[in-house]
Amino acid sequence: MSPYTILIGLVAAERLAELAVARRNLAWARSKGGIEYGRRHYRWIVLAHTGLLLACPAEVWLFDRLFIPALGWPMLAIVLLAQGLRWSCIAALGRQWNTRVVVVPGMPLVSAGPYRWLRHPNYVAVVAEGVALPLVHTAWLTALVFTLVNGVLLAVRVRVEEAALAG
Repeated sequence: MSPYTILIGLVAAERLAELAVARRNLAWARSKGGIEYGRRHYRWIVLAHTGLLLACPAEVWLFDRLFIPALGWPMLAIVLLAQGLRWSCIAALGRQWNTRVVVVPGMPLVSAGPYRWLRHPNYVAVVAEGVALPLVHTAWLTALVFTLVNGVLLAVRVRVEEAALAG
């Protein structure tokens, strides 16, 4: 098994850990009267992220993409930084964090952690990872397609989230 395949497997495992946290937080939010918004776009986000994890190694294998150290190592650093940012978002939001848009009435907006500086820091992590993860092993086509698809999905997602938070 190649180191890149192992990396993709580790990112997939991280995603499964996120889903476990999200499931637990969703149950908590619902018990507190949480309201979910944007259900229709959520399935497309899941599909895009699953596609990213499948397309990265597929492109490397199908098109015999080479590992170029001058590109791969900096991109790996960005992937790792994106994971750190993502988990700092999860920690800052606590039970309010979710992969879905869920608002618990009466809960204040979080302004701790990376939310002190950015309105949507988790999406910064998603964008960075979506570009960097494929480029670790020169899967530029996957990086391009995911970035375009993700851009459309994030535009929808941010509108839904902002409307939900405005309440």
